Amino acid sequence: MALFGFEKDTLLDLTVNIIPLGILFFFIVAFAVFPAFGTDPVFSGLQFALIISMFLLLAVLTYYAGKAVENAEKENDELGHEG
Repeated sequence: MALFGFEKDTLLDLTVNIIPLGILFFFIVAFAVFPAFGTDPVFSGLQFALIISMFLLLAVLTYYAGKAVENAEKENDELGHEG
């Protein structure tokens, strides 16, 4: 089964980034539902800009890390190495 083009072993390797993505997503939703610092557009905008930018950057990093792991595994298999 390939989810997002990644095999099961690669997805297990990527859980170190998927868990923080879940935590960031939780805080995005939590701060949207319960504004901790009021509804000032400047502070709320800055807060969401920081959290969402970290979420997006980590998501992109996770995707490219997964692709790099997949390519490394393919190259390793083509050379006949185990590991």
